[in-house]
Amino acid sequence: MTRTCPFVVGIACFAILGCVTVVQSQVTLEVTEGNSTCIKAELSASFSITYDTANGTRTVMVPLPGSAVVGVASSCGGDGRSPWLVALFGDGHALGLGFSSNDSLYSVAKLTLQYNLSDVSNFPEANSTDVVTVETTSVGMVARVNTTYRCISASPVIVGGATVTFSNVTMEAFMTGEDLSPNESVCTADQSFTTAPPPPPSTTTAAPAPVPTPPGTPSQGSYSVSNSNGTVCLLARMALQLNISHFSASQNKTIQEVVNLLPNQTTSSGSCDPTSATLVLTQANATNLSFLFTLNSTSNRYHLTGLSVVAAWSDMTAPFNTSNSSLDYQRGSLGRSYMCISEQTLVVDQNFSLNTFQLQVQPFGITRGQFAQAEECQLDQDNMLIPIVVGAALAGLVLIVLIAYLIGRKRSHAGYQTI
Repeated sequence: MTRTCPFVVGIACFAILGCVTVVQSQVTLEVTEGNSTCIKAELSASFSITYDTANGTRTVMVPLPGSAVVGVASSCGGDGRSPWLVALFGDGHALGLGFSSNDSLYSVAKLTLQYNLSDVSNFPEANSTDVVTVETTSVGMVARVNTTYRCISASPVIVGGATVTFSNVTMEAFMTGEDLSPNESVCTADQSFTTAPPPPPSTTTAAPAPVPTPPGTPSQGSYSVSNSNGTVCLLARMALQLNISHFSASQNKTIQEVVNLLPNQTTSSGSCDPTSATLVLTQANATNLSFLFTLNSTSNRYHLTGLSVVAAWSDMTAPFNTSNSSLDYQRGSLGRSYMCISEQTLVVDQNFSLNTFQLQVQPFGITRGQFAQAEECQLDQDNMLIPIVVGAALAGLVLIVLIAYLIGRKRSHAGYQTI
């Protein structure tokens, strides 16, 4: 069942296209089985999609229209199948949300986007008429069981070479009633990190909360992504450390927590396209980290465009999620790997940054499943330059001392005459 609500107007700005006004409608979508509703979502969404034309590339904004309907592929799950909400719209386009849960949390475990390039109204002058399907497992929509996920703020999700931006979302999966639960799990973007709630009154003196112990340098892990025919299309070796600011339940205030990603508890997945590659790292269903690399086919240079994280740590009052799809890190050349042994800090937003150590990554142009010749980061080059400069200075100092000694010795001999 689909219900259309009042229009929401959004403005999207692009460096090439300028500012475009996008009309978004609030859509209500329900998945039912018999007389019971298992998934209900009220949301607005828009899709930023880049495609090839005869003159290069073009980026368009496609809104999820109020006419979107629930597709027959939607399901409440069961018999080993996951629940799915599939929204059909336009000329062969579809948005799919796949859900999973454990004892305490449920989440959007997979997002798929299908768009039809033969739709000239949305993709004018497209070189192809293909139907393209992209997907990601790093979505960032997490809620506690038997609560409604709410996120009014705009929340971008990187999926292949596209970005899906959700807003005004209220949604629940694995529903036990006919309507959304009055209890809510509020997304990080809607939470205020500036003002902590006042502590409850107490007549006893509470013991101070323990201060988290610094985790030390993380261990290096090796990760890979393969395409549909089993060929490795992305390689990464790196040690990772997450810095997240969140409200602590035990300390009753906002803290910055530093946590190492543990390679022996982390699995990798992702996808590869000709001009984009995604690496998704998942640790124990509590941390989900996604990297998006983009290749410029004109310059044959790639860089890290997007980073997103979902974390549901025990001391968090609500699951944390954030993303940034306009980054510019880890620049490399097609057919080469990017290497940075030194510690780097990748700032995603004010509440999340990622520290990398002993990093080598290659998202494009892999042959025989091995890293190609590495291009070193500026930090490593600077670190090599320092000992060279110091060594040259010491060699110069030794040379000056030696020359002074020889001159002094010559003068001392010149002061004596032979009798």
